[in-house]
This record gives sequence, structure tokens and C-alpha cells, in this order.
Amino acid sequence: MYQAPLQFIARRVFGPWVAVVAILLLAAVPAQAEVARVLPEGKLPADARLGPLKTLDGYFPLEVPATREAWEARAAELRQQLRVALGLWPMPAATPAKAVIHGRIDRGDYTVEKVYFESWPGHFVTGSLYRPKGRTGKLPGVLHPHGHWANGRFYDVGPQQIRQDIVSGAERFEDGGRSPLQSRCVQTARMGCVAFHYDMVGYGDSRQIEHRPGVRKAMNTPENFGYFSPQAEQRLVHMMGLQTYNSICALDFLCGLEDVDPERIAVTGASGGGTQTFILCALDPRPKVAFPAVMVSTAMQGGCTCENCCYLRVGTGNIEIAGLFAPKPLGMTGAEDWTREIASKGLPELKQLYKLYGHEELVMARPLLQFGHNYNYVSRAVMYSWLNQHLGLGLPEPIVEEDYKRLSPAELTVWDDDHPRPPSGDDYERSLVKSIVAEGERQLAAAHPRDSATLEQFRELVGSGWRGIVGRGLPGAGAVTWEKLVEEDRGDYLEYRGLLREKARGAELPVIFLHPKEVAVKDVVLWVDACGKSALFDSSGTPVPAIKKLLDADLAVAAVDLFLQGEFLADGQPPARQPMVGNPLLGYAGYTFGYNPPLAVHRACDVLAAVSFIRHYEAKPEHVHVVATGEVAAWVAIARAVAPAAFDRAALAPLGFRFASIDQFDDPNFVPGSVKYGDLPALLAVAAGGDLWLADKTTEAPQLVRDAYAAAGAPGKHRASAVSDSAQAAAEAVDWLLAK
Repeated sequence: MYQAPLQFIARRVFGPWVAVVAILLLAAVPAQAEVARVLPEGKLPADARLGPLKTLDGYFPLEVPATREAWEARAAELRQQLRVALGLWPMPAATPAKAVIHGRIDRGDYTVEKVYFESWPGHFVTGSLYRPKGRTGKLPGVLHPHGHWANGRFYDVGPQQIRQDIVSGAERFEDGGRSPLQSRCVQTARMGCVAFHYDMVGYGDSRQIEHRPGVRKAMNTPENFGYFSPQAEQRLVHMMGLQTYNSICALDFLCGLEDVDPERIAVTGASGGGTQTFILCALDPRPKVAFPAVMVSTAMQGGCTCENCCYLRVGTGNIEIAGLFAPKPLGMTGAEDWTREIASKGLPELKQLYKLYGHEELVMARPLLQFGHNYNYVSRAVMYSWLNQHLGLGLPEPIVEEDYKRLSPAELTVWDDDHPRPPSGDDYERSLVKSIVAEGERQLAAAHPRDSATLEQFRELVGSGWRGIVGRGLPGAGAVTWEKLVEEDRGDYLEYRGLLREKARGAELPVIFLHPKEVAVKDVVLWVDACGKSALFDSSGTPVPAIKKLLDADLAVAAVDLFLQGEFLADGQPPARQPMVGNPLLGYAGYTFGYNPPLAVHRACDVLAAVSFIRHYEAKPEHVHVVATGEVAAWVAIARAVAPAAFDRAALAPLGFRFASIDQFDDPNFVPGSVKYGDLPALLAVAAGGDLWLADKTTEAPQLVRDAYAAAGAPGKHRASAVSDSAQAAAEAVDWLLAK
């Protein structure tokens, strides 16, 4: 509870707050930690974020909401997070597939054909199409992603391993059992389904790009960059996004076949193919049955770059993502791997979730702990029964898989003299990345605000994109609490020191409030500086001139240490680099930011927490204004973009700062996706309509900002200054604020 202002009001000395101004300001003043401490020297805030970074090997339980309505609100929010994380918000314009189906092989009761089609211009999805013979009418379809078995679609366990598998009961047949991947396609075709088995990127016939090349110096260039570079991640262009989009295109292909019933589609894969299964089924409404094998778990979330990308599992995990399929039939298997505890950790929560829909029986997990990581005959039999039941195949149970003549890689490959292999290599990779980036730029340009309708489209595209990055808007009433620790009378003003806490994030922020005396306070100024709240004071503990000017104008002032500022720092030194998760792929960003927000996003969320507290304080403040310069302006712009109504007037001086200039993953201001969603100009344009003072080393705001304000019917509500010095910008910003 905000005790200091309550006492302030109770004394009836100054009257209630009637307006609140939040000013976040980077000023060139010395840090004075000793005069601004809230906690005892040497004690750090009890903030959960000071602990180790979360990794893919963490613990990811599902907390089921109390009501179906609460879950559906959460599900909508999570789906948007996934779309943004995967680089699929907005969805790319469809490339004409121009599918080629050739090389039919007749196996008596089923056929196998070779397939390739374009997902992006010049980029091909490749696979094998299995069709049952002697069937008429529209048939169910089964999509088969494969996972990380050597050579994928061409996988062969070899003669020695198959004998061991037969002895252990994992397989039944020496020939067909050598390819558990082909086995499930053959059997689902024999069950009367059309089955499409497609290659992951870098496997089988899909060799235009390596599967996980990692960060490479030659691909990390400002202009002609490739995958795994900071430039690509700033645009959310990554291998998992490509693989997921290929899966969507594979689903398009399957549903578009004349002999397939698009209302009876199942998806099943194991391991990395299990990841593809539940990700696809979370995003796309067309699948009616899902069976991700040996992957859904509260433990390890998927180790490959095709299973990890920035923002994907921030605040969530595979159990919850799989739960997005509810209430449609979801079957799973576990094994003696990271899924071994699925029956006790994950399945009970999923059943609880399905119970919200009255269909607890539609989710199932079968632990088969006698086997290691697999999609063997025993596991496949569980899947066949699940598909038989929920695709309405009407086959007598049990369904027993029979032997078949396994196809060799030479028989399966889609490429031959008449169908030549497409280009590959570094130059091809650069061209593909360039094409994907260009599509994002085209969509952003198409949404450029020209009138009120296009402004709303722009806000939907960019605002929803940044909301997916930040994962939140303004915290609600009561979400942020206050504990007063110190109260002092400073003569002209009262000083209160304490802690703001946001339980949902585990955040604890040292804060100072300064109140002018003997007046009815109309404005409160929240001052967030690059060096934290210590910037309020000079070396003697006296408010610096800008702060004194605000107090003299009867404005209350507050300042907060954002994450890894001020009292968060044991040695007092701000971090030159943001922490990263170590991994063998030369620092792939997805292993860090797939589970942890970037530092700039943490700080933007801290800004939102402070503003929320002020907004929801019992005195019912009416206005929040914000002023910031330099990199702090970018943090504030992020907060303002996801909660524009929380800020009435904004004086921002980025002084030329742009996210696009950052070329290192561990730069404190590196934010994946920041360039895809328009960088700083788009952040400012999303909130068009509110008063804006902008100092960006030019006499005019960016064209996008000007056009957005014109579209909002508020062209006079923004003003630009050519000031290029932080101290001067701070002074002008305060003058602008006080002038109105």
C-alpha cells in the first residue's frame, strides 16, 4: 500500500492528487547512490530476475485458469505471442505452391508419390505422399513431420539395430521396422488416410539450407546477412519460423488435395516432429486430431534451433502450448527421456484444462518407460488407435501394423534429371532471408497510416507485434504494491523511500517520491534515468536543477531503479552486456530470449509497473506524462506503444537512437523483432494522438510519425526539436511540459 501519500492526504495539508505526470528522463548528471538508497548498503532488491536465466532445461508447469473464459483469454494472448515469436505476425502472403507430384510407386494396397512445392519463392518443401488404394470419396489426411532422426525421411536404423529393436519389442519386422518413419506413413495409408511425410529444413531432400549452421561471421553483416545473425533476429527471421511456415504450407498442400477431406486432418510426429506437431496445431485451426509423441513435457523443451526462437516460451512452456489444442483430441506418449513424468506432471493439468470444456477424455498420454526416446511400433500402435477413434475410421481394434517393403533413399528422393535439385549454399540462404525480410517490409509499408482506417490497421500490426514482444500491457489495479521504508521532511518537500513490488513478475523496484509542501499537488513526475533514481540528486543530496524546477512548479517527483540499475548493482557498475545463456551454437539468441525477456523489455515492463501504481493509486490520478532522452527514450517508447492510454503527454529525445544500429546479441538494448515492427518511429506512431515532443537531431519527426498523427486527426499534437545534447533535451522537455 502506498502509505506515504495516504498519510500525506490524511493530514489534509496539501489536498488530493488531481493529476499525475510520469517523466522518465536521461540527464547528464552524476549518480549519487549514497543519498538515494532505499535498502541498506550491500543489500540487493529481492527481485526474482536477479536469479539465473531460465533455459530450455528448466521446469515449465501449467497453471490452469479457474474458468473457461479465463483460459480462452489467455489462449488468445498466447497464440499471438507464438505468431510474433515465429515471425508469422502478420502471416506472409501465400506463395503459389506450384506443387509437382511425380514418380508414383505402386505397393499393392497403397501408393507413394514424390512431392515438392514452394513455400517461399524458390524455396521448396519436399516429401512423400502415401495414398490408400481402392478407396473412394474424400479421405482423412495425416500430416507427418519427422523429427531429428538421421537423414529424416530417408532414415534407416540399420540391420544390427533392428535386430535389437525386435528383441526388445520395439519393432516387429526386420525390413519395414528399419524405418519407423515410413512405417507410420504406410500404416496410416492402409487405414484409409492420405498421408504426407515432409522434410524438415536440412533433412532428406530439403538441402537448400543446413539444418542448424549456427552463428557465422560471414552471415553477420549489416546488409547481406543470413540466418542466426543479430540482423535476422531483429526481424524475427529464424529457422524455427521457416520450419513452422513450411509446416503450414504442407498443411495447405494436404488439405487442398482433391481426395482429402479438410475437415478430418490429423498431425503426428515425434521428438522435433512432436514440437512441429503441437506448434502447428496451436496456430492453425484446421487439424482436428493431434498426436505429438515423446515431446510434450514440463522438463526439457526441445534442444534444436528448429525448436527454439526468441519469445516462444517466455512465461509459458510446451504443456501450455499443447493445451492450445483444447478441446480437440490430443494424444501423447512418454518414454524414458524428458517426457518420463508426463503422467504426473502435465497430463493432470491438461485434463483439468479439458474439463473446463467438459471433455476430459479427449486428452491422453501413454507413458512407455520401457523404451528410450522413440516412435517405435508400440508407440505407433497407441497413435493408430487414437486416430482410428477420433478421425472416425471405424476400424476394428486393435490395429496391428503389418510388414511392408521399405523404400530406399534413391526411390524416395524427389530430385532427378527431370526434376533438378534447386540452388543451395550461403548465397541462396542470403537470398531467402532477403525475400522474407522484404515481405515483412512490404506488409509494414502497406499498413502505413493514411487515414483513420489505415491507422487502425497499422496499430493492429505494429501494436500487436510489440505486445507479443513485451507480453503485457499496463498492469491492472492492485497488481503493483508499495511498501514505505523511509519518510523525511526536506524543508521544501517531503521525501519517501520504499519498494514497488509486482508479484506476477517477481519484481521489486527501489523508488523515491518527492512531494512539494503546502500546495495542492496536481502532478507527480516519475523520473527514470539511465543511472537510476540517484540522478535526482547532486553530490550534496540536493535535487538537481531540473528536479528542483519541477518541485518549484508544484509537481511531485518520483524515481525508480529499473532492472539492473542503481541498487540492483552490487558493484555500482551498469552492465555493459546483457546476460546470455551459453549454448554450443555460438550464442544463438533463441536459447536466451526464447525463455527470458531482453533487458530493454524488462525495463519497459518496470516503467509500466511504476505507471500502473501511480495510475491506480487511491487518489485517482488523471494524467501521466513521460519525458525521456537517449536509450531511455526507447525503453519508454516500448512501454508507451503497448499501453498508449497510460501516457497523456510524452517528451522523448532518442537523439538518433535506433534498434537497427545494434549488431550484438548481448548489447543491453538488443531487442529481437524491434526492426520488423518498425523500430523507434513505429513505436512512436502507434501512440499517435497523444501530445508528443520529440528531439531526434532533426527539426521534423520521422515521416511515419507525422503521417500517423495526421491520420489520427491530431497533426498539431506533435512537435520536433533539433536538440542533440541530453542535458539540453532534458531542460527543453521540462520547459515544454511546464508550459502547458
